[in-house]
Formats: sequence, C-alpha cells, structure tokens
Amino acid sequence: MEKQSIEQLQKICTQLRRDVLRMVHAVQSGHPGAPLGCAEFFVALYFDQLRHNPDFKMDGKGEDIFFLSNGHLSAGWYSVLARSGYFPVEELKTFRKINSRLQGHPATHEHLPGIRVASGSLGQGLSVALGAAQSKKLEKDDHLIYILMGDGELQEGQVWEAAMYAAHFGVDNLIATVDYNGQQIDGPTTEVMDLKNLKAKWEAFGWEVIETKKGNDLKSVLEGLEKAKSLTGKGKPVMNLLYTEMGYGVDFMVGTHKWHGSPPSDEQLANALGQLEETLGDY
Repeated sequence: MEKQSIEQLQKICTQLRRDVLRMVHAVQSGHPGAPLGCAEFFVALYFDQLRHNPDFKMDGKGEDIFFLSNGHLSAGWYSVLARSGYFPVEELKTFRKINSRLQGHPATHEHLPGIRVASGSLGQGLSVALGAAQSKKLEKDDHLIYILMGDGELQEGQVWEAAMYAAHFGVDNLIATVDYNGQQIDGPTTEVMDLKNLKAKWEAFGWEVIETKKGNDLKSVLEGLEKAKSLTGKGKPVMNLLYTEMGYGVDFMVGTHKWHGSPPSDEQLANALGQLEETLGDY
C-alpha cells in the first residue's frame, strides 16, 4: 500500500471515528469507547506499518498478520479493513444486523476478509498470535505477527501463561500492543483490579518493552511501531504499551468507562459527528 502523509492518515482517523459512531448508533448496540481511542493505532498499522494484502488469504503467507484479541473493538477494525480495501465500505451499514458478516465480535464463520480467528473471549489472543508467529518461523517467513490487547484483558491468567511461553521460546517476530487507557467495562482498572507497573511486569516476564506515551498522537504512534519493529529478531518478544484515552475525539466521551459498551442517542450522535469532519465520505 502506498505510504501516505500524516495529514492524510489523520483524515482517515477522523473518518474511522465517524464510522464507529454511526455503526454503533444505527443498531443501538456495540462498543464505541475503545475504538475511538485506538483510531490512530488502527490507521498507523494498516495504512503505514503492516505489510499486508487486501486480496485476503487465510494462511497469511508472505505478509504480516494482525490479530485483535479485544474483539469488542470490532467497529474500529471493520472500518479500517473496509477503508483499506478488504471489503466494500458500504457493508459497514450491516454491522451487528441479522445475517451480517460484521458480527459484534469478529468471527470466521461469515468469511469476512481480514478475520482469521474469532475473538472477544478476552485473554486468548496472545496465545493465538504465538502460534502464528511460530508458524512463520517454521515456514522461514520473515514477516511479523501483530496483536492488540486491552489493559483490562491483562487480568486474565492465560495472558501471563502466553507471556512466559513467548519469552522462554524466543518468539521475537511478535509485536504485542496493549491499549493502555486505564478503563474497562465496570470502571477504572485501578479500582477493578489494579495492574500496577505494567512495564516492570512484562520486563520481568522477559519481554522487550517500549512505551508509546502519546497513543492518540499519530506521529508518536508511528514512531512507536517503528521502534517496536526495530527490536524484533533479537531473541525477545516485543511489547508496546500504548497510552490512549477511551472515547478520544468526542468531548463528552473521552476518558471514561461509561462509553465502553453504550451507544449514543440521536442527539449525542449529532453532537459527536459535529466534532468530526467527514473526510472520506460516509458509507
């Protein structure tokens, strides 16, 4: 895919946020908060960093592969997949509807291009990514595996089993990113189950860790992903702690868990869309 300027990428971020809000509002169901906060990550990955082919092949040979472990961010992922050519943008209007390929949590049964594993049962994605990364090594394929997880998801024990495994077996073609927004469905992570020092935790488990402190600044996100890529192939898996704000881009949604899984009303949608320019054309 042809590289685009920061300005062009920012316009895609704005459109992704519009897509997410309109999709969730249309069915009064879904999760707007975290996809809004991860817009820069999705766009930086698919439009700049990921070596991928929208002419989708399930085996992913000869290309980088991305897994979304926190599957409730599906609206944001579907938007970036459609906008990067995996399926028609018009199909976004079927989100969460009966017989749609765009399920509330991504699934493979509907054969939606870009989806390689069902996700949303939190804690499982890192294990899947490890299997794919080791397959790349067995195939002598030098492409990378990327995965996004939520910070609340790290309260699941399976994550830490996978973390141990990855370091022990030197799975160094893997870049994991944690959406570190400090929020989860029931409240701030510090109140639900405090994660304490995540950087120290992952380092103690044997990972190379970087921190992207400005996760809603496109330039910083791009630099963080470039840094992470530069650390692959050196014997350790790579962790990118991405500090974002849930609901970013909409003033009444930002920084609170209340929009984790709540759709906007008609009035709230109008207010939100008024803050986000239609840059690529709504579906």
